[in-house]
Amino acid sequence: MRTLLLQLSLKAIAALPLSLVQIIGSFFGLLAYVGSKQYRSLFRPQYERVVKLHGLPCKLWEAIRASGMLFSDSLWIWHNPEKALKLVEVTNWDVVETAINEGHGLVMLTPHLGGFEIIPRVLAQHFPATILYRPSRQEWLNEVVETGRAYPNMHFVPTNLNGVRQMTRALTRGEAIGILPDQVPSGGEGVWVPFFGRPAYTTPLPARLANRNNTPVVMFTAKRKKIGEGWLMQATRLTPLSENANIAAAELNVAIENAVLVAPEQFIWSYKRYKHPAGAELPPTP
Repeated sequence: MRTLLLQLSLKAIAALPLSLVQIIGSFFGLLAYVGSKQYRSLFRPQYERVVKLHGLPCKLWEAIRASGMLFSDSLWIWHNPEKALKLVEVTNWDVVETAINEGHGLVMLTPHLGGFEIIPRVLAQHFPATILYRPSRQEWLNEVVETGRAYPNMHFVPTNLNGVRQMTRALTRGEAIGILPDQVPSGGEGVWVPFFGRPAYTTPLPARLANRNNTPVVMFTAKRKKIGEGWLMQATRLTPLSENANIAAAELNVAIENAVLVAPEQFIWSYKRYKHPAGAELPPTP
């Protein structure tokens, strides 16, 4: 009953105009930051370290508000896909067309930034996309996300061997696959390489899949415009990733860093990016 009430509440919020939904998301971002010491202890040091590292102005409260909009944007996109597609401005689409027309499929990378949920929907207008998805440990959240993400021409597969096999088959058919490259992989499935100057356990899976058949790898961002105005989607084709897992993961993190710096206040700074997953070797000592 509690899950049903929550789903109905989220649907009611998603029925509102995007501008109002983003304002609500902004409020919850502030609420999470003020109300949770653990949230603050993750968010602020990670954000401030990166803007200081790159000599950028610190816009902490803007980043805090934007953190709430990460979920509100996703919620609105899930429930209003056609309206959302009309509000996305796609630049350099020729990069995507050139890559997919080579016939080897496409590895689509989308960090948790801005309206990242719109990206696979844009691609699904042109060709099938198989998306790697890690189910949430919270059953209610899993139901909300799985229901919301369902969309024609998009197929979600779990982060296990079967999911990887399905992605390999999709690439063989010349289709697109999608991976969230800034997620921490399970122990034994990643390597320790720098991410904004700190060791972060990182997946080499995109390189492994791409290097099987010279598949193009494209990094996408969906930068949020002003309140209610939608998103600016950009594509950057990466140079071929190394066959060496450590080097490839390091190259991948550099590409993610460049994507984050497109709109640093819109990244998911509350995520435990530097955690040590169970079963992983210890990170290298400085």
